Amino acid sequence: MRPEELLHTTPQGLYSPAGDFFIDPVRAVPRALITHGHSDHARPGHGAVLATRETLDIMAIRYGEDFTGAAQEATYGERVKVNGVTVTFLPAGHILGSAQILVEHRGCRIVASGDYKPGADPTAPAFEPVACHVFISEATFGLPVFRHPDPAAETEKLTASLDLFPERAHLVGAYPLGKAQRLMALLRAAGHERPILIHGAMERLTAYYAARGIGLGEVRLAREVAPAELAGSVVICPPGALSDVWSRRFPDPVTAFASGWMRIRARARQNGVELPLIISDHADWDDLQATILATGCEELWVTHGQEDALVHWALLAGLRARPLHMVGYGEEESESAPDTPAPDTPAPADREDGAS
Repeated sequence: MRPEELLHTTPQGLYSPAGDFFIDPVRAVPRALITHGHSDHARPGHGAVLATRETLDIMAIRYGEDFTGAAQEATYGERVKVNGVTVTFLPAGHILGSAQILVEHRGCRIVASGDYKPGADPTAPAFEPVACHVFISEATFGLPVFRHPDPAAETEKLTASLDLFPERAHLVGAYPLGKAQRLMALLRAAGHERPILIHGAMERLTAYYAARGIGLGEVRLAREVAPAELAGSVVICPPGALSDVWSRRFPDPVTAFASGWMRIRARARQNGVELPLIISDHADWDDLQATILATGCEELWVTHGQEDALVHWALLAGLRARPLHMVGYGEEESESAPDTPAPDTPAPADREDGAS
């Protein structure tokens, strides 16, 4: 079977004619397989959704319990038949519950990666490379300039600043789903013992992570803390809140932003970020290459991000490769600069305006 007969692009997203399902469709469809809970991949209104338990729970938190007509849980490693096509969800390492989806039919194996990140992360199951004929990869950081440093070393920059400026609150922009909780876990691993303060938009998702056994330590809502307690505290908020009226309650804060885009220093300077932290939940340039080679794939399809550079590298490496030019992805996970205000109350969807 030709790969294009098993999966191909449509205006709604990747579609399998044999299985009659879509993967991460950008609009409501009868049956959707969802890789993870970020809103550029997980949208409400589908007739049926197949996803990991965590992704289903996150969608319910963000969109309400009626986000789909029928929800089916996929366990990592379990082979599930969908109209005769075998699908298997495997860890992607991106955020809690994130998955690659292996699609198998008539001898053809295609892996749709969704967003992914190799490397250790205490808040997400580790990425597992999967042998396949075709690997469908993101390329958010698909340029050689993007080589992410050790996240522990980046976290030490934050703790060092806390020691240097104990009288100043440290206001850290981080996306409410995934990045915020990972930063909390990194801080705890670095020995930070004080309560971590959060913006209200992060409350429900952070509570869910804690309920799933992710060690975040004591977390408090910033709006419930007396001004006298703010000195020397870490306050994590959505990127948009860094420039919102919400941030004015913190006198002379150190402004930080945790994002892979902080590799581009001009972005940090342009947006008044005093302490850029290069911490990303996406594969960097070296990760992308290593992962593609580890799959043993013969062909690479690139969904979104820096498509052309990654396709060029793959062709030089002897693979067949092409960009899919898919629209609607990377909007939440673009790690864009802080520019959109976010309310300090947990909206029904707990949605963020961009992510890393």
